[in-house]
Amino acid sequence: MMRSFCQWLLARLGWRVTGQLPEFQFVMIVGPHSSNWDFIIGIIARFAVGRNIHFIGKHQLFIPPWGWLFRAMGGYPVNRAKANNLVESAVELYASNPEFCLALAPEGTRSAVTRWKTGFYHIAKKAKVPIVCVGLDFGLKQVQLQAPIATSDDMSADMNRLLDYFRSVTPKYPKDIPSYQD
Repeated sequence: MMRSFCQWLLARLGWRVTGQLPEFQFVMIVGPHSSNWDFIIGIIARFAVGRNIHFIGKHQLFIPPWGWLFRAMGGYPVNRAKANNLVESAVELYASNPEFCLALAPEGTRSAVTRWKTGFYHIAKKAKVPIVCVGLDFGLKQVQLQAPIATSDDMSADMNRLLDYFRSVTPKYPKDIPSYQD
């Protein structure tokens, strides 16, 4: 019922989902992240495609009165102010649950950044799962699901390949996609 409702809601908002998600585990990176609307469209799309995809959010989202809702939607709180061994914790979740998938915004914020956070890459590499890029294209009103990309032994080349895709996606509020430097 929730899936049908979210499919209807996306269509009513003028959005559509293109592409398909793989049937196996993956790390999803969603972007460009420039607005609170990214989360709203992303959550609606998550339910519309019918996959239980978890996400990480700043810990302030998980306090009352709305904390229960973010957890029910698959969220995990993270305190960005302190080291929390997030990569290893995520890898353990992949190992313990064969259906576990995690979505992250590589910018880590809605603000413009000069460099992506690389935790998603390290999670994918250590968990031995591919990365799926999801573009929230506000120009085309599309949630674009791309084919999975396996990590290689050349992180710099992999990151540049991922960044190249997101340069083609129109965010709600345009900003420069950062470059990747080792």
